[in-house]
Amino acid sequence: MKIKPASECRYDILSLGEVMLRLDPGEGRIHTTRSFQVWEGGGEYNVARGLRRCFRQRAAVVTAIVDNPVGRLLEDLMLQGGVDLDLVKWTPYDGVGREVRVGLNFTERGYGVRGAVGCSDRGLSAASQIKPGDIDWDHIFGKLGVRWFHTGGIYAALSESSAEVTLEAVKAARKYGTIVSYDLNYRPSLWKSIGGKKKAQEVNRAIAPFVDVMLGNEEDFSACLGLEIEGQDEHCSEIDLDSFKAMIRRAVEQFPNFQAVATTLRIATTASTNDWSAILYAEKGFHQAAQRPGLEILDRVGGGDSFASGLIYGFLADKGAAAAVNYGAAHGALAMTTPGDTSTASLAEVEKLVAGAGARVDR
Repeated sequence: MKIKPASECRYDILSLGEVMLRLDPGEGRIHTTRSFQVWEGGGEYNVARGLRRCFRQRAAVVTAIVDNPVGRLLEDLMLQGGVDLDLVKWTPYDGVGREVRVGLNFTERGYGVRGAVGCSDRGLSAASQIKPGDIDWDHIFGKLGVRWFHTGGIYAALSESSAEVTLEAVKAARKYGTIVSYDLNYRPSLWKSIGGKKKAQEVNRAIAPFVDVMLGNEEDFSACLGLEIEGQDEHCSEIDLDSFKAMIRRAVEQFPNFQAVATTLRIATTASTNDWSAILYAEKGFHQAAQRPGLEILDRVGGGDSFASGLIYGFLADKGAAAAVNYGAAHGALAMTTPGDTSTASLAEVEKLVAGAGARVDR
């Protein structure tokens, strides 16, 4: 994988996506709580934030935020995350929210037999209304320089224009030699009212030829790219790993531009205990991360995004495919030990876990 030198680029990582306010009822439930903890988060943004805070990479985000006090709250949270906001598009507020607003994401963590629950309220968000031509991609990729660009299927699903902007962005990134990663991140609720799986496949298959590193689980590849795991019982919760690997090989055959394909391997025994690992297809072979059976989870949201940021760091730091997937899996595991969408882990903690350290007190 040929990655641009850091000396030629302003940014190591750039993400395109919507950033929402997450309203978290803590140990309670959305429909009964009387107070929420507020975080910022978004599938694509979380990856850039993790690379900035944990892995100390130069990170930026392309998004749009409405210019009102709620939007400025979102900005304040993002400033704490350290991601460069110079490329944020600020949208005038109409006074009520009839035309534009900040997206909200209500998420309860789940526990034991009660699974996590998410409820989005993100219609008419500023980010979903970015249109082709609004962002000067030639300036960003051609003049400023970006080593790695990340976006995904969540942003592409928000509107007709967000799908078009995503396609516009990945084409521009490839034109200027920037590595492109894309997380399929299929969410049935986002595609439900605009054509379901058929529309998801139409949009994602148009984007896929411009992707270098494709991320997603078995449901993502099936729903978004039309690939199936042969012989897999649809009611079976456990993945047949060999069959899944065969599906990844078929994906690479259909899209030979994929230089790497990665996925987390998660089996939820309960909402608070998961078996956790990951695999990466790169350099014509598979690499599997250390397996962590019975991983205890405080808040599962953002585990996949943190996996992606650790994986990307492994490539940016030229650590090789086997190390990259282990950095990703370790970072994802650590992210799920704290509340909120984003990681609070340090590089030292990730490397300690990659090396096989346990959970003894660190004094």
